[in-house]
Amino acid sequence: MRTIDELSQELGGLAGRTVLVRSDLNVPLDGSTITDDGRVRASVPTITHLAEAGARVVVCAHLGRPKGAPEAKYSLAPVARRLGELVGEGTSVTFVEETVGARAAAAVAALADGDVLVLENLRFNPGETAKTDEERADFAHALADLADAFVSDGFGVVHRAQASVYDVARLLPHAAGELVRSEVEVMRRLREDPQRPYAVILGGAKVSDKLGVIESLITVADRVLVGGGMVFTFLKAQGHEVGTSLLEEDQVDTVRGYLETAAERGVEIVLPTDIVVADSFSADAAHEVVAADAIPADRMGLDIGPESEEVFARALADARTIFWNGPMGAFEMAPYASGTRAVARCLVERTRDGAMTVVGGGDSAAAVREFGHADDDFGHISTGGGASLEYLEGKELPGLQVLEERA
Repeated sequence: MRTIDELSQELGGLAGRTVLVRSDLNVPLDGSTITDDGRVRASVPTITHLAEAGARVVVCAHLGRPKGAPEAKYSLAPVARRLGELVGEGTSVTFVEETVGARAAAAVAALADGDVLVLENLRFNPGETAKTDEERADFAHALADLADAFVSDGFGVVHRAQASVYDVARLLPHAAGELVRSEVEVMRRLREDPQRPYAVILGGAKVSDKLGVIESLITVADRVLVGGGMVFTFLKAQGHEVGTSLLEEDQVDTVRGYLETAAERGVEIVLPTDIVVADSFSADAAHEVVAADAIPADRMGLDIGPESEEVFARALADARTIFWNGPMGAFEMAPYASGTRAVARCLVERTRDGAMTVVGGGDSAAAVREFGHADDDFGHISTGGGASLEYLEGKELPGLQVLEERA
C-alpha cells in the first residue's frame, strides 16, 4: 500500500491537488452531541498531514444506518464541527449538506490550498452500499470527479466493498492513510508475530459473531478468555444450566468442537467461575452472584462475577500480547459493569509493564472511554471492531486489497 508521501511523489506534490479522504466518523450521538469522539480524533493526523502539504482536503464518511436517503438525525454536521475544533484554528474546516451534486461541487471548487471540506453522510445515497458494482458505479464516479486523488483512512469500513471504500480507489491514484497503515500493522503483529504468552479476551453478545475469529485464534493464541453473553453457549457446551441467559443453541456443538480443538493444541480456554445473575435485563432487577455451574433456571447472567475477575487477572498477569474484543457483561448498566471495568484495568496494568495491549474497537473501545481511561492507557485502541476481527480471521478485506492495485 502506498503511503501519502509516495502518492505525493507520484503526483509531483499535493499542493493545489484535491484529495478525497475516506474517514471513519461514525460516532455515537445523543441528539447533536457526540458522546465518544475517538474516531474523529483518530482521523485528524491524516487530514492534518494532507492540509499541511497544501492539499485541498475533501472528507467523506458515513454516520449510522440511513436507508439511502437524507435523515436529519444522521447528518455529519456536528461531526464536522468537532473535526474543526480538533484540527485547530490554522485550518479552515467547512461542511456542505450534500455528498455529490452541484452544491458539493461548488464547495469543492471554493477550497483554497490547505482547506478541509466535509461532505454530508455518504449513506444518504443508495449507491454507497449497493451490492453490485453496477449499482455503485455512478455514485463512485461522482465522488471521484470531485478529486485528483484518494486516501483511504477509514479502517472501520475496509471490510466492506462500498463505493467510497472500494470503487473510488479503482478510479483515482490512491494511498493508505496513517490510521489505516497503523491499524494494519498492529493487526498483522497480532496475527503473525505476537510476543508470548499471547492472551485473547472475547466477549459481547453472540458466539456466531465471532465464529471465524475463534477458530483462527485458537491456532495462534496461548489463552482465550471468554465472557459476555457468548459465555453461556460455552457453559452449555460443558453441560451446565444457563437459565434464561443469552444462548445460541445452534452453536453448542460448534463451541464443543472449539473446546476440544483447544485442548488438543494446548490452548487454555478460561471461562468465568462465577456469574452475576438477575431476574430480568434491567439495572433495577434483583441480582446476585452464583457459581458459573449453578445458574438458576429462572435467572439470566449479565456479568462475570468477582471471583472470575481475579481468575481473568491471573490469566493475564504474564501476557506479553493481549487482544480484547467485547465487553464482559451489560456494562451500560452499573450493576453489570464490574467485569468489563476489571478487564480494562488489567490491560492498563499490562500496558504499563510493557505488554502490547490492543482494544479491538466497538463496545470495548466505548467501554474503556466511558470508564475514563485515556487512549494512551493502552497500546492501541482500534477504530474498527468488525474489520479487526475479519483481519485476524484471515479474510481478504476489499478496502485493503484494492489499495494494493494501481488506479
